[in-house]
Amino acid sequence: MSTHTPQILVVDDDPEIRKLLARYIEGQAFRVLLASSCRELRERIATNKIDLIVLDVMLPDGSGLDACRDLKAERNTIPIILLTALKEDIDRIVGLEMGADDYLGKPFNPRELVARIRAVLRRRSETTSQAPTSKVYQFEGLIADPQTRSVVDPQGNAIELTGAEFDLLQTFLDRPGRVLSRDQLLDLTHGRDGGDVLDRSIDVLISRLRRKLDASGATRLFKTVRNGGYQLVVKVELQDSPS
Repeated sequence: MSTHTPQILVVDDDPEIRKLLARYIEGQAFRVLLASSCRELRERIATNKIDLIVLDVMLPDGSGLDACRDLKAERNTIPIILLTALKEDIDRIVGLEMGADDYLGKPFNPRELVARIRAVLRRRSETTSQAPTSKVYQFEGLIADPQTRSVVDPQGNAIELTGAEFDLLQTFLDRPGRVLSRDQLLDLTHGRDGGDVLDRSIDVLISRLRRKLDASGATRLFKTVRNGGYQLVVKVELQDSPS
């Protein structure tokens, strides 16, 4: 029985960085494809099976942030780790808002990048394997389907969530009524034991979830617990998928 070797697409306009990362990542039992621009990124995705994208923010023909946003808008499910030389917290938060699964600031140790790659792939695999085969979450008239990673309102209209937003929502749906601290949420959604993480990224994602879900008429889903974290305060039922 053959085992699948994940293929990583590294997108960076610096040839030395591409060469360094390709050599190191391949040495960690991955396959690697390379691209130097947004155009080449599209070409690689169109002609290859990609398991994860390592995407630089600064590219010669566009922004990696825009490329990430466009891929997620097209419902592309390939996980993305952003590489950024930008030091401001807000720039990294924007990356998460646009659907990135993780981020890493330059300069970085290739060993840390590989650790992030493994963590993202592991989370994606666990999410797929743990998702009930034919079950959906129902709460406040909303339906969240782990199989399709989609949410629909009571009228059947899709509520567009980024990958990070859906991961956070499912974390709460699996633990209704439980107060979860920011550290717990970071650990449950990012699988990290520390390092370069941002509590503020959780606050931003909660704010976006509230806005998107409240727009459907489902109000007061989340309660902010002072010095505690956040709590999903509505009843959650796991039911057979209507499909």
